[in-house]
Amino acid sequence: METHEILEKVKSGELSVEEAESYFKREPFYEMGFAKLDTHRKIRSGFGEVIFCSGKSDDHLLEIFDSIYRQEGEVLGTRASRQQYEVIAKRFPEVLYDELSHIIKIESKNKARVGKIAVVTAGTADISVAEEAAQTAEFFGTNVERIYDVGVSGIHRLLSRLEAIQSANCVVAVAGMEGALASVIGGLVDKPVIAVPTSVGYGASFHGLSALLTMINSCANGIAVVNIDNGYGAGYLATQINRLAWIDAGNAAKKQEV
Repeated sequence: METHEILEKVKSGELSVEEAESYFKREPFYEMGFAKLDTHRKIRSGFGEVIFCSGKSDDHLLEIFDSIYRQEGEVLGTRASRQQYEVIAKRFPEVLYDELSHIIKIESKNKARVGKIAVVTAGTADISVAEEAAQTAEFFGTNVERIYDVGVSGIHRLLSRLEAIQSANCVVAVAGMEGALASVIGGLVDKPVIAVPTSVGYGASFHGLSALLTMINSCANGIAVVNIDNGYGAGYLATQINRLAWIDAGNAAKKQEV
């Protein structure tokens, strides 16, 4: 339980002061022997721990998934294989798996989503990374508009969706090859742009290094760059930016009412 939830339960009489005290005396992590789950991460950062599934043994993954689910009531895992999904689904038949983004999750029902970010790709080959970003942001409570296959080789496609892109609180630009999309978008919007280089491209793209260097060296302002294929990191950062924008908009509305 979160600190606020514990205090509310004490207030309503559902928990005694002694029971609440026992929660606060616990270590801020759960020792599993092979892993230490950061149970206070949501209290500190606003986001619960996410599982990086790749490389984990089936037994370890299953126990971590189970522990987070019991603690949080929902779970998000990235870079999961179908085989890992099948292992999880035997214990949790309600779990969802997306073959494209390799996201595995059990999500709280009727989750409120606020604000808006735009996730934009240069080509359809970039969509797997874009979906990792989009679904991460949605899991953490952000509305996402997907705008795919609008790369600079046919810039009229991008310009046709410019209004939707400019209305977002943050833009995630996902591109491989030479990675020019982020620079173009950066020159067209007044919001932060998170550039995600992908490993899509021919030999001279060096598995995404070419796009990464282009994005880092962009002459457009307001662009931040995450690692190659790091859709999760982009979705997380975009959600943080979106939350700040949403809070600022809410505070401005309250001032007008006063």
